[in-house]
Amino acid sequence: MKKITLIFVLIFTAVLTNIKAQDANNPWAIGFGANAVHNPDNREDALKVKDWNIIPSISRLSVAKYIADGFTFEVVGSLNEITKNKGVDVSALTFASLDGHFKYDLNGLIGDTNFFDPYIFVGGGHTWVNWEGAGTFNAGAGANFWLTENIGFNLQTTGKHVFNTYILDGNHWQFSAGLVIKFGGKDTDKDGIYDKFDLCPEVPGLPQFQGCPDTDGDGIQDSEDACPDVAGLAEFQGCPDTDGDGIPDNLDACPTEKGTKANNGCPDADGDGIVDKDDACPTVAGPKENKGCPWPDTDGDGVLDKDDKCPNEAGPKENNGCPWPVLAPFTVDNFKQGSAKLVAGKKAENLESFQNFVKEIEAYKSKVNNITINVEGFASEEGTEKLNKNLSQNRADYVKGLLLKNEALKDVTINAVGKGEIKGKEYAQNRKVFIEVGKQ
Repeated sequence: MKKITLIFVLIFTAVLTNIKAQDANNPWAIGFGANAVHNPDNREDALKVKDWNIIPSISRLSVAKYIADGFTFEVVGSLNEITKNKGVDVSALTFASLDGHFKYDLNGLIGDTNFFDPYIFVGGGHTWVNWEGAGTFNAGAGANFWLTENIGFNLQTTGKHVFNTYILDGNHWQFSAGLVIKFGGKDTDKDGIYDKFDLCPEVPGLPQFQGCPDTDGDGIQDSEDACPDVAGLAEFQGCPDTDGDGIPDNLDACPTEKGTKANNGCPDADGDGIVDKDDACPTVAGPKENKGCPWPDTDGDGVLDKDDKCPNEAGPKENNGCPWPVLAPFTVDNFKQGSAKLVAGKKAENLESFQNFVKEIEAYKSKVNNITINVEGFASEEGTEKLNKNLSQNRADYVKGLLLKNEALKDVTINAVGKGEIKGKEYAQNRKVFIEVGKQ
């Protein structure tokens, strides 16, 4: 018996030291306890405990290594003494077995049952009775009842098919009970929470946050805290609101001054859309282009200085704030009596003056857009009113024709109107045409 025990210990040590641990939580488990061997003669005798072979000592040791996806590989060594065979007393026979099993955790199918951890297994091994050995095919089921995170109570039933019938006359059952201890769990960050259950395995944390930290101690774990280094409020994802304007500091461009959401937490006292910190005139509304200050209008003409080409001289908006240039009216006179033609002796003189005036119009046009020219013809009281009306119109049309001969005036609006006779002593001999130039 001592020899068999020594062999068993050596095998157990070899298994324990040669399988390398993988990066999994509590991947190893060792078990120790008692085993019972039973080879009933029939089904009715299968549960007769009095026929079980048991020795009063630790007679079973196991080492298990978690593989993946609920599968575990286990090596089991057991010793016993056979005194009953098929219910018949026999001389004491030494029993030993070494088995390897692939176990599957049924919690993967039925869901986590906390402390109750049932499993099934299949495998094979070798059994010796009085040093006569034979291979076996094994299958069975068992369960671990976890008393703590690492310690549990194990029950297991194994059915063994023996390939040589001289070993216990063939097939037999092996029952076991004992303690199982799992270990090898990692706690990388040393916060007392295994990596398996630690949502932040590389950073020390708190149990209430499953191992994740709360650096600022505001009750919000760092992974959900938008401001993990500064204590804040849950409504703002852990960020503070120093100025109490309802905008958290991390989104507030002015965290110490109450503002509006539209202005990213900054105030705008004058409501001009430019926050006070960027407004050169924070109490007076003004455009952004002038840093929040209103544009001046020095000459008071309604055209702001920025748009006024004559900021110190009032003028219309149409002329960019500058006054229109003044162009004095021009008179064409010396028409023949009762005619729309000029007196021959004065014609050259009149036309020369007229052409000089046309040059003035062209210069005026270059300064003032969209000008219009009004031509008004007149006649004296001599003759009938109807005749004088027609005569004044003919004189106005004559001067309009002279104006249209100038290419520069082709696109200018020219109105020619006959006003008829001019009554009164002052105009008794008036045979004239007045030309006025102005903004259209």
